[in-house]
Amino acid sequence: MFFCRTTTSRSTTMQESQPATAPGMPYGSPQPVPGTYQGGWLGAVNYGFQAQPMGFPGGFAVPPVQNQPTMGGAIWMPIPPSIPNCPPGLEYLTQIDQILIHQQLELLEIVTGFETNNKYEIKNALGQRVYFAAEDTDCLTRNCCGPSRPFTIRIIDNLGREVITLQRPLRCSSCCCPCCLQELEVQAPPGTTVGYVVQNWHACLPKFTIQDEKRMDMLKIIGPCIVCRCCEDVNFEVKSVDETCAVGRISKQWTGFVREAFTDADNFGISFPMDLDVKMKAVMIGACFLIDFMFFEYSGN
Repeated sequence: MFFCRTTTSRSTTMQESQPATAPGMPYGSPQPVPGTYQGGWLGAVNYGFQAQPMGFPGGFAVPPVQNQPTMGGAIWMPIPPSIPNCPPGLEYLTQIDQILIHQQLELLEIVTGFETNNKYEIKNALGQRVYFAAEDTDCLTRNCCGPSRPFTIRIIDNLGREVITLQRPLRCSSCCCPCCLQELEVQAPPGTTVGYVVQNWHACLPKFTIQDEKRMDMLKIIGPCIVCRCCEDVNFEVKSVDETCAVGRISKQWTGFVREAFTDADNFGISFPMDLDVKMKAVMIGACFLIDFMFFEYSGN
C-alpha cells in the first residue's frame, strides 16, 4: 500500500489505494451477503460466517471482489493460495462444502440423437465456476456403447490446467450380474491416482464404495430402489463405511418435464463436510459422473 499524509493543526487526512489481496489471491475472495438463504435441495444455508482463505481471520468477511475473473462469460471462483500436501488444483475444494454440476445442452444431440461428448460446468454455492469438465471419448465408442461406454473425463481449472482425470473402463452394465461391476478411477493430478469408485452388487439398491489410492474403503454411497422419479430430486446418500453415519449427499435435481424427456443434460448437487479430505471430495465428484452415466444418460439413445 502507498499512503499520502497531509497534516493540519488538529487532523490528519489519509488517502490509500485499493486494499491488496492476500498472497496468492490475485482476484480477491468472493463476498456473499451475510444471512440465511434457501439452498434448494440443500435446504437453508447460512452464509454469514464462512471459512476464509489463508491470510484472513476466520469468521470475518474479506473485502468484496471488484473485478472477478471471467472466461467465456462465466465468473470463475478466485484462485486460492497453494496449500502444502494438497494436489495442485484441488485447493479450491478446501474452501467449499457444496458443488453444483450442470451438464451443457448439445443442440446436435437434441435434434439428431447423435451422441456427443458431454460437457459440464462445476460451480460452488455462489454460482462461481470452479472447474469445467469435458468427456474425451471417440465417436464410435459413444454411439455404439451408449451410456455403458468407457470414458475419460478431463476436469480443468480457470488457469486451463487439467487438475482431475476420471477414467471408466468398459464393464458390465447389468445389475443381475455380480461380476465385472462398474468402476471409476480418479487421478489428481493426471497420472496420480487418489481414489476409486467401485460398484457393490445388490439386488435392489444401487450401492458404491469410495476407496483411497490404496484401495482402502473410505465411504459408502447408497441410492434409492427406484432412481427414476417424476417432479422430484433423486438422492444418493454418502455414509460412513459401516453405513451408520451420514456424511454427505449426491443429488440428481429435477430439471423440468421437457428437459428430462427430450435431453440427457442433467443437474447434480454434491454436499460434503468442509473438512473432508480434498482427495475424497475429488472422488465424490467422480462418483457423481459415474452415477450420471449409469442411471440418467439415456435420452440421447
